[in-house]
Amino acid sequence: MKAWKKIAIGVGVLVVVALIIGFTVRQSSKNVATVQTGKAQRQDLSTIVSASGEIKPKTYVNIGANAYGKIVHLYVKEGDSVKKGQLLAQIDNVQSAADMTANQAALQAAGTDATAADAALKTAEADLLRAQADHERYKQDWDRAQNLYKDGLIAKSDFDMRKNAWATADAGLSQAQARVAQAKAQQDSAAKHVAQASATLTRVKDVLQKTTYTAPYDGVVTNLPVREGESVVIGIQNALGSTLMTIADMSIITAEVKVDETDIVNVKLGQPAEVSIDAIPKKTFHGKVSEIGDNAIVRSSGVSTSQQNVASEEAKDFKVVVTLTDAPVDLRPGLSTTAKITTATRSNVLSVPIQALTMRTKEQMDQQNNAPGSVHAASPAVKDVASKSKTDDELQGVFVIRSKKAIFVPVTTGITGRTDIEVLDGLKEGDEVITGSYKVLRSLRPGSSVKIDNTAPKKEEEET
Repeated sequence: MKAWKKIAIGVGVLVVVALIIGFTVRQSSKNVATVQTGKAQRQDLSTIVSASGEIKPKTYVNIGANAYGKIVHLYVKEGDSVKKGQLLAQIDNVQSAADMTANQAALQAAGTDATAADAALKTAEADLLRAQADHERYKQDWDRAQNLYKDGLIAKSDFDMRKNAWATADAGLSQAQARVAQAKAQQDSAAKHVAQASATLTRVKDVLQKTTYTAPYDGVVTNLPVREGESVVIGIQNALGSTLMTIADMSIITAEVKVDETDIVNVKLGQPAEVSIDAIPKKTFHGKVSEIGDNAIVRSSGVSTSQQNVASEEAKDFKVVVTLTDAPVDLRPGLSTTAKITTATRSNVLSVPIQALTMRTKEQMDQQNNAPGSVHAASPAVKDVASKSKTDDELQGVFVIRSKKAIFVPVTTGITGRTDIEVLDGLKEGDEVITGSYKVLRSLRPGSSVKIDNTAPKKEEEET
């Protein structure tokens, strides 16, 4: 055979071998998924519940109108600091003051009548004592006269005179007793008039006092919606009265936030929180949970479920109050705020990135030891299978890289941090787990071959 034929045959064989190798590599690369990975490592984790709300003082009071009238003077303006008992506002009180003066005079008159009644009673009692003494003396004289007349020692006229004297004394005693009873009744009536006048005076004093408003405690005037000359009204059954102003005790500041119903079970009194205020960016304040609401609040309407007559399936929140421990002195009520409450902490625990967690069925687990497959969309669930059975058939776990294959490992998880989640069992420190992309992780089958590429940005290609 000539040399050029041998060369041609050799070149042909090399080309065929190269084509076979290229085809094999190309087919093999079609069955390899490109993934990003992370490490199972030990670190400190904290579970955070985030909620938004507004800044409020712990103690504040809306001072409402207690009487109808015109505001004749305002002694403070919004933002002023006030002391307990300081005069805040004055409502027209001409009629109330006149009523009090009239009732004071009526009380004095009733007191004078009571004094006269007491004196009349004492006089009647003295007359009664005198009448009793006369009655006793004339009765003894009459008794002696009867014996003497029987023995014929006195005349008939003397006997009759003593009899009439005793009868007169007896009538005088009855009359004195009646005057005492009458005087006691007059005294009791006078005392009742005094009590009535005193009660009326107390009422008009209260009405007069309600035209003057003082600070209930030290604080700051945070709201002053009225002006001098305006008329205010008191509240009635279905209508609120006029609000003169709001006094807030700014020594204790809180962040009142609304926590989602799915997170409220993890929130407990005393848990620490970090509070950020929109008006004070790049600064974080600290506090503790001091109050947790018992009734859910419908998110769309802000109405408590206890005030609704029918059940609602709308999203609900619970009120949580965080008391700030380092609030600035110039903080104002109503500022928008966000509280991040730490509901659980763990030190030096094994953790993996949250996005590494995925779900697989037991049937897919059974196929894990089969030959490496390609990346597919997961098989759709059978529609007529009950959701409970489907949930029971699913396992939570992560894909671990072993011999360039994605091995699904079921794990038990603990608390969740900002970006990582605690792993209680199933992994060991240093295991390399697949974290993305989400599109690949969602459809990756156990046992598939993978290629690691951590140079690409780790971002989700589709929304969860």
